[in-house]
Amino acid sequence: MSVQERKQRERVSRERLIVTTARELAEQQGWDAVTTRRLAERIEYSQPVLYSHFRGKREIIGAVALQGASELAVAMRAATAAADGPRARVTALAHAYLAFAERHPAVYDALFQLDGGLAYAQEDTPEPLKDAFAALLECLSEVAGDGVRPELFTETFWASLHGLATLTRAGRLPPEDTERRTELLVDRLAML
Repeated sequence: MSVQERKQRERVSRERLIVTTARELAEQQGWDAVTTRRLAERIEYSQPVLYSHFRGKREIIGAVALQGASELAVAMRAATAAADGPRARVTALAHAYLAFAERHPAVYDALFQLDGGLAYAQEDTPEPLKDAFAALLECLSEVAGDGVRPELFTETFWASLHGLATLTRAGRLPPEDTERRTELLVDRLAML
């Protein structure tokens, strides 16, 4: 292995450590606790080393969001692959999405609430974000209905899931009715 390859491998490893540490800190204490100073202390590197990887917190949030998008796509695909029939797939998709939002609130915030400097729904949207949307579309396109663009239906269903996730988490919706809300979403919006 050349010196250049070793340095590149070390750089990738440091970057992964920064993102993992930021994510852990955000999940434990919230995004306000994630500062470059605190991250530098936790990973035992200087702040200039941190800045050699990320220009600031915004880029770190973006990196966590991209990682989370990949994980969300995997979770949704795994859930729908194990389901039999359109209704079961859409229900599994909804449960996987809501469970991800509940289990990983800081990652969910990085994806959908905070400014990570990422482009959404544009030509330059990063691949992990496109893939997470594709995971939704793969399942929902089969139930979009006649004369409805699958992408538009997917956006609407996704917006409904996002609303359920954020309103439940904020205590605006009682959590004991989450299952019933999910059933209504599948039954009425997907008309299954």
